[in-house]
Amino acid sequence: MNSSGFGTIIQIGDVLVSEDVVCEFFACDYAACGGACCVEGESGAPLEESELDGLEEGYEAYSGLMSDAGRARVSEVGFFEVDRDGDLVTPCVARDGSGAGASGEAASGLASASGLASASGLASASGACAFCHFGDGALCAIEMAGREKPVSCALYPIRITKMPGGGLALNLHRWDICRAAFEKGRREGVRAYEFLRGPLERRFGPEFYEALSAAAQHIL
Repeated sequence: MNSSGFGTIIQIGDVLVSEDVVCEFFACDYAACGGACCVEGESGAPLEESELDGLEEGYEAYSGLMSDAGRARVSEVGFFEVDRDGDLVTPCVARDGSGAGASGEAASGLASASGLASASGLASASGACAFCHFGDGALCAIEMAGREKPVSCALYPIRITKMPGGGLALNLHRWDICRAAFEKGRREGVRAYEFLRGPLERRFGPEFYEALSAAAQHIL
């Protein structure tokens, strides 16, 4: 660990972890947000190249839970798109069912359910993930089918950034639509790294989590 103008940095192998990951409280509150992180945003969820085969192989299992617009988008562009930064991301469907948010009916339902994702907000966003299931809010069709959703989704609000030297950096993303989750975590005394233990171990392994937990105890 070392301290800098950006706070304490935890180094585990070639991974740098910001202190917010272990210090900040966080626990998803789906009842409050309605899955808005699957609908709002400028592009789809980041994908790792190693995840593409799994998305395709499992498609039969989860495609029936997707919206008609989502299935149409996958038929059109496949299981990924390339965003403006050249990164692989999940395809998105437009709010009117044509290209980049949920169909109009689904998006409106999410807006009223979440209390955070307004209809006008959805219209201005690039769109909803094509792999979503829309009902009383937005859920991941992949996860609903019992399969592993993209690790970037499972890890949110922790974001992985590739560094020039080849290492990785883990930072905590702060988004107003997750306000209720930060509040719930504080009420229940759950830190972000604790809430996300499963996906952290999935991506980096149990030994990484043990080291992160030990560092957290030292900092806290």
